[in-house]
Amino acid sequence: MLLDTASLYFRAYFGVPDSVKAPDGTPVNAVRGLLDFIDRLVKDHRPEHLVACMDADWRPQWRVDLIPTYKAHRVAEEHEGAPDQEEVPDTLSPQVPVIEEVLDAVGIARVGVAGYEADDVIGTFTARAGGPVDIVTGDRDLYQLVDDERGIRVLYPLKGVGTLQLTDEAVLREKYGVDGRGYADLALLRGDPSDGLPGVAGIGEKTAAKLLAEFGDLAGIMAAVDDPRAKLTPSQRKRLAEARPYLAVAPEVVRVADDVPLPDVGTALPRVPRDPAALEALAERWGLGGSLQRLLTTLAR
Repeated sequence: MLLDTASLYFRAYFGVPDSVKAPDGTPVNAVRGLLDFIDRLVKDHRPEHLVACMDADWRPQWRVDLIPTYKAHRVAEEHEGAPDQEEVPDTLSPQVPVIEEVLDAVGIARVGVAGYEADDVIGTFTARAGGPVDIVTGDRDLYQLVDDERGIRVLYPLKGVGTLQLTDEAVLREKYGVDGRGYADLALLRGDPSDGLPGVAGIGEKTAAKLLAEFGDLAGIMAAVDDPRAKLTPSQRKRLAEARPYLAVAPEVVRVADDVPLPDVGTALPRVPRDPAALEALAERWGLGGSLQRLLTTLAR
């Protein structure tokens, strides 16, 4: 089981009241909410291995170099010349280091790699996996990894993590008209405002799905643009031709990397805390209470 950790703690932050606080009054709703999420996931799905995948770089420069608008609208500069920062609620960002310390003390593998997003870490673990993989994320970009033959599916939270959409290729075909392999091409054709991807003008999700069904993949579509016999409308041909510079670089930006240099970490689900003393101090300092105890009880079982 691979966790898109930021996706989950954002959901925890907005799903758990900020009245959940540490003894000193600091909000810990994201911390406790994430622990409750992990507890529920382990109870319901019983993974043998679990990795909390992190964004070491949420807007990698190599993606920005290819498409400068990539996640540009999320950038907040506190003052001129400040490094790029993602806009997050000011009571969430202080909780992230606490989350990291707690996961480390519990012994849950936590992996982020410089220059890469959590998606890329997930993609690389998935590529190397010898068995089925469940990816837990609220980010549809990871639908591109779904592969029935290899047992790779996305668990997409609909409400907390108690109600999950178990996304396999049948679900993707029903909702989007493509399988996992085709989802990245669909996404780059239609664009994604939340990631600053412009897409191709006039090519929405349904049209993109029809083009992929007709021509197979992006390469097939672009070959059709150059083939006067291909069944494209004049406006589709014109817009795809005009978007050629974008379409030349978009695949590298949209596709999840599968060759990230992962550290050598143990991913087996821990039965007992890795650092009980540190965990006890964290529990007392941040008032983690029942959320932590429930998780530890579940792991011990």
